[in-house]
Amino acid sequence: MKKTYYPRLDETLCSTVLPNGLTVLVLPKPGFTRKIAYFVTNYGSVHTAFTMDGKHYTTPAGVAHYLEHKMFDLPGRDVTEEFAALGASPNAFTSYGMTAYYFSCTDNFTPALRLLLEFVSTPYFTEESVEKERGIIAQEILMYADSADSVVVEEMNRGLYAHHPVRVPIAGTVESIQDITPQTLYDCHRAFYHPANMVLCVVGDVDPGEVAAIAEELLPRERHSVAVPDYGPAEPENAVTAVSRQEMDVAMTTFQLAFKCPAPPTGPEFARQELVAALAAEMLFGQSSQLYQWLYEDGFIDSSFGGGEEFGAGTAILTCGGDSRDPEEVRNCILNEAKYLAENGLDQAAFDRVKRSFLGIRFKNLTSFDGTCFRLVAYHMEGCDFFDFPKLFESVTIDEVRQYIADNVRPETCSLAIVDPRGKLKVDN
Repeated sequence: MKKTYYPRLDETLCSTVLPNGLTVLVLPKPGFTRKIAYFVTNYGSVHTAFTMDGKHYTTPAGVAHYLEHKMFDLPGRDVTEEFAALGASPNAFTSYGMTAYYFSCTDNFTPALRLLLEFVSTPYFTEESVEKERGIIAQEILMYADSADSVVVEEMNRGLYAHHPVRVPIAGTVESIQDITPQTLYDCHRAFYHPANMVLCVVGDVDPGEVAAIAEELLPRERHSVAVPDYGPAEPENAVTAVSRQEMDVAMTTFQLAFKCPAPPTGPEFARQELVAALAAEMLFGQSSQLYQWLYEDGFIDSSFGGGEEFGAGTAILTCGGDSRDPEEVRNCILNEAKYLAENGLDQAAFDRVKRSFLGIRFKNLTSFDGTCFRLVAYHMEGCDFFDFPKLFESVTIDEVRQYIADNVRPETCSLAIVDPRGKLKVDN
């Protein structure tokens, strides 16, 4: 395996690409008892349309999430119980851009790794089990529909994007999942759950060569072509809807605000633009900014307020949200502050403090095996090296961040989603 040493981090990352196309990343942690393994496919909720081997496919919304639920089924076996018998704790999640299966353990790492690779690469779907899961997932979708925090995020995405499948909730809709059949799941597993479209990442006191050897032994040996996602027509530069507002059974008005930014290309530029955007968000409305202090002291936001950048799956946004007595005033204040910073520049001392703080947080986060494993995979899927972050921090300039704010934080790129307590709109009117 290739070994890359990062002197600023004092870390050595071992990596290889197997003949079947699987990328294996191993970060050895000698002396630590805890180990974690992520087996991830570059397939998320936005991949509802794609081209593979010259043929175009369209699938119902929610298939990636449905697959995540059903992959734990093996004929006559309970995968969760088998992990428990090994003393390992398994889990999984689906995001817009990926589906991840992972476990952590202190002992029995090798059999747990073999089990992870086995069940994720072994599709087993029956009419009965798929139908049973439909009701479970429908209840999950309805639960999210009753959550104001989920509703404002979904409405924000619909307000930002005209065509991109990020407009649809990760789990799909109650209507869309009715069209998911066992054959749908088999087709999408074949398209996306092959080694050339996946990454295996391990952090812990393990033998990197053994990890690669187990993967090569258990996974299919042939290399498949990779599906090309289709996100729909080119997106307009500006947001689709400026404001959406609805009422729910909540105690206080909550909101999510976002600014639509150009999605960077995959590769090193992705990581750089994400960092510039993160610094822009912090300088504009982060907890160390003057605007945050003013909004907090005047009661327009409270401790629930937070935000940052969200990049990936062909999208890029600056976003913030929380509870507020007047979300539209918060939006107006952010827009005014952005215009001021764009015209007058950022404070150099404040910018230097934010950069040092961000860098310190990134270093501190390396103590989390889970976070490190996830970021190594996520950045790799965007064609970046997560461990390049120290030199990226050093190279980003104050003018880059000012220009990012000027280019992207504008009324035309803004979408605001609000959920009010029931009856509030009538009272206001």
